[in-house]
Amino acid sequence: MSRISVRGFAVASATAVTAVGSVVGVASGSTAQPNNDAEATAADTTLLADIPAGEQAQVQTASLTQQADAQAIAADASAKKDAEAAARKAAAETAVAKKAQAEKEAQEAKEAKQRKEAEQAASRSASRDSSSFPVQSSYSVAQIQAMARQMVAGGQFQCFSNIVNHESSWNYHAVNASSGAYGLFQALPAGKYSSAGADWRTNPATQIKWGLNYMNSRYGSPCDAWSFWQANSWY
Repeated sequence: MSRISVRGFAVASATAVTAVGSVVGVASGSTAQPNNDAEATAADTTLLADIPAGEQAQVQTASLTQQADAQAIAADASAKKDAEAAARKAAAETAVAKKAQAEKEAQEAKEAKQRKEAEQAASRSASRDSSSFPVQSSYSVAQIQAMARQMVAGGQFQCFSNIVNHESSWNYHAVNASSGAYGLFQALPAGKYSSAGADWRTNPATQIKWGLNYMNSRYGSPCDAWSFWQANSWY
């Protein structure tokens, strides 16, 4: 039984009481007018009192169920709203973090490129000074290394030196008996050195100039050339 039907039952009961009171008044000759507030008063009284005892538990259970359902619906709506708000916040934070990371990586890449370009420019600039070294009939390993230090950028020299050590041990007259590769960098054919100067056979500075230009043009820098050499045992 719904709450509406219960209230209707109470109203009907109040109406019946009022009608009986009117009849009694007429029979007794009373001039009192019927009480028009009786129905409203009866309607405002506790409803369960007018319901048979066997049905009261059902009415109470139905009312509690309706309240629980309403509360559950409200709770679900609130939880859904909170979850949506949390998801939007998390998405916004993730987007901000990704943007910041992308900007950081872009800046680091830009700085690395600038450093590399500066090193390459320094190397190219230094290599043009190879002709400033006085020509000698022979050169020691220490003298050749001193030339290289003046021609190769400081941050690239160790990589440059590693390659020369592996290729010729700083012997500018080194020749590979099987292939004919020649000089500090074991150029093959040996005539490649001529692009740096006609005296390539006897002047280690000319060979250094050629080797530095080769590493810069083919790999980007001596250190990049050394990385390739480590992976392949040649460059």
